[in-house]
Amino acid sequence: MAAVAKPGRMKDPQDSLVVLSGCGTSGRLAFFMASGFNRELQRLNYAPICSYVIAGGDRALFSSQEAPEDDPTLGALRLKKVSEGKKRVLFIGVSCGLSAPFVAGQLDFCLRHPDVYTPVLVGFNPAHQARNEPLPGCTLTFRSVVTRMEELAKTQKAFLINPALGPEAISGSSRMKGGSATKILLEVVFSASFSRTPVTFKYAQWGYGRAVQKILFVCFSLQCGRQVCYLGWGSLGLLGLIDASECKPTFGSKHSELLFPQGPEFSISHDDFLDRVLPRLTDDDAVLLLYSDSDDVDEVAKLAHRVREKTSNIHGAYHQTDGVVSSSRQRELSTKLLLNAVSTGAHILKGKVFKNYMIDLQVTNSKLYRRAARLLQELSSHSESQCEEALLKAIYQVDKLSEDIMTCSLKTHTHTAGKAKKVVPLALVCLLTGCSIKEAETRLEQQPIVREAVEACLKSS
Repeated sequence: MAAVAKPGRMKDPQDSLVVLSGCGTSGRLAFFMASGFNRELQRLNYAPICSYVIAGGDRALFSSQEAPEDDPTLGALRLKKVSEGKKRVLFIGVSCGLSAPFVAGQLDFCLRHPDVYTPVLVGFNPAHQARNEPLPGCTLTFRSVVTRMEELAKTQKAFLINPALGPEAISGSSRMKGGSATKILLEVVFSASFSRTPVTFKYAQWGYGRAVQKILFVCFSLQCGRQVCYLGWGSLGLLGLIDASECKPTFGSKHSELLFPQGPEFSISHDDFLDRVLPRLTDDDAVLLLYSDSDDVDEVAKLAHRVREKTSNIHGAYHQTDGVVSSSRQRELSTKLLLNAVSTGAHILKGKVFKNYMIDLQVTNSKLYRRAARLLQELSSHSESQCEEALLKAIYQVDKLSEDIMTCSLKTHTHTAGKAKKVVPLALVCLLTGCSIKEAETRLEQQPIVREAVEACLKSS
């Protein structure tokens, strides 16, 4: 990390650029960090030098766009476009599991143009566990890219930052520990490079009782079929946007369940909330305010008063310094941890997690397709071929797979799965009971809490 942060690596802002890139949570954090770093540079009288790339483009900041994650060529093209005309580019690609083809394509592009690009890979798996399947459309694997970077790292022409974090509390949900660690690592690198006051992180004191209370209120709204709205100010509001956008692909949530708010055109301002969301709020909806004592507390109070006229289920995540200097970085990190706890805890109570697995995840790219197949094997004890067959039946809503379906590409399967609902629960119920897709749908309709429906099938199988 010290080598990556070497002062002077980016000497001339006119000719130099730092690009942060990733998919899903990592891409949203790339946007969040690049924006924050540029604000800090301007405060220090430096020219902004950071940019970002996210798989799926800016729309992916608000709503999951996971299909582009499988396209290494698209990743390289996006990097080439954003860095056009620059003579020195420090590229930082984030892939928590060392698996995203989009990022692998960008790293490979950097390695093929060493006169301009210095590649940095941030992830949390050992190098030998990097994904070793050919990237779509080429013969490269993520592991082969990592191997080349390891060799170049000996002469500091490439860098691999991959500390071991251990497994996530919810298997595969890298938005939690992986996302938080990404934020900390990038801030340390940035601080060492530009800031006059190096960043430090201290242990935070948590009010667990209040966090649990928020989880219960949010869960109540979700179980009633109602919605949860995050209303935030400044960078804390952006963290609310990031957390809300992750719930649909992670837990199979509807866009209407956890809002930032998002309108049909992804309108997210407070005025949009007042015009489009507030009139429809009921006492079964929950609203969480995200702010600190550096924000306009009078403005927060006025908005809270209007919300309370519609629902008593309103809560605040408020950062108070109590005489101790609290940096924006610490406020942001603690807010992220709280939001992750609230949204994850509420969906656990709603039944979206079973044995620490995301039981209702969306199967919208190759990584998630393979994760779903492995999950079905783990929970049903059936063979790999049987589980993939059940998965395809659930995706296409059929009891018998045609030759056309069997010969379709993985890209076609994941595209079709993106339009389907409860793909993994349907496949699992069919595997456990031997019932038809229609019968499995009926079982899940009778017991809408997915975890309880699966548990009932396990007991009867």
